[in-house]
Amino acid sequence: MARIAGVNIPSQKPIWVALTYIYGIGPTTARKIVAEVGVDGQRRTNELSDAELARIREKIDRDLRVEGDLRREVAMNIKRLMDLGCYRGLRHRKGLPVRGQRTHTNARTRKGKARPIAGKKKATK
Repeated sequence: MARIAGVNIPSQKPIWVALTYIYGIGPTTARKIVAEVGVDGQRRTNELSDAELARIREKIDRDLRVEGDLRREVAMNIKRLMDLGCYRGLRHRKGLPVRGQRTHTNARTRKGKARPIAGKKKATK
């Protein structure tokens, strides 16, 4: 199992798919990395030589912000919004959707499990 950017990437998947297991690398970026390094994207990770893996690792370290650094940057951006007290920061602070989605219904991912309100009955037709 190869280790790139502190992540064990799966050895039985094509290299471009395996690279998407790294936080901050999606399918498009993974294909771009593989093309620039000069490796066939359909080859499995366990078929790559150590030199090819080293080139991929070096390319990622040199050009991209991934894993811990990226997570830290995103967390700091959210913290900055919350400290400013802007609308987006308030929504983050309250645990509500930030990008304009409705909250009357849905939004369960952000709001959590629905809690019943005492004395509130469902409207009947």
